[in-house]
Amino acid sequence: MSKPNTRTRLVIMAKAPLPGYAKTRLIPALEEQGSAQLAQRLLQHTLTEALAAGIGPVELCVSPSVHHPIWSTLALPALVTLSEQGGGDLGQRLNRVVHRATAAGEAILLIGTDCPGLSRDHLQTAAHALDSHDTCLTPVSDGGYALLGLRQPLDSLFTNMPWSTAAVAQLSRERILADQRTLAEQPMLHDIDEPDDLRHLPSHWLVTEALNAC
Repeated sequence: MSKPNTRTRLVIMAKAPLPGYAKTRLIPALEEQGSAQLAQRLLQHTLTEALAAGIGPVELCVSPSVHHPIWSTLALPALVTLSEQGGGDLGQRLNRVVHRATAAGEAILLIGTDCPGLSRDHLQTAAHALDSHDTCLTPVSDGGYALLGLRQPLDSLFTNMPWSTAAVAQLSRERILADQRTLAEQPMLHDIDEPDDLRHLPSHWLVTEALNAC
């Protein structure tokens, strides 16, 4: 697939894969260390797919800090730029990134690291969608989204949003259309947040112990 005409920045929002900090809802199934190990694998997989998509600059926007020693131990790819999420709730952190990217003349694709099904092909399709649409969205089965793409800021997407609920994707659609923006939507995927979600991990991943723990 050719590169999109719109200059697009791919920003991955990620927590440091630390025990007791990342993927904490999986601790009942995997314990703290296992949850952190899965968080690291999900992060590495997301970085691989993001770079392979070849759609533009790849930025890893992290918490709690770019200065945490975990980032120097992960051998991040040289082509990935590291940035800091900063303070505020999730909406404030996402909105800052959107304003920064679009102010530099770039469209933006925002993704997390929770969706192993979000492949390079999905990312390329989303980037191309921004050539002809104002926004793009990849919903997930829990009612949230794995990807949000924007050509221009839309503050209503990040204000008074009930994050981590089943209403996020639908409210996002409604607010996009209420602002008379065009929306391209991709098929639904699955996030890995709760123990029951482990069944959606790629079949070639070594997850036998995790599934048995569920």
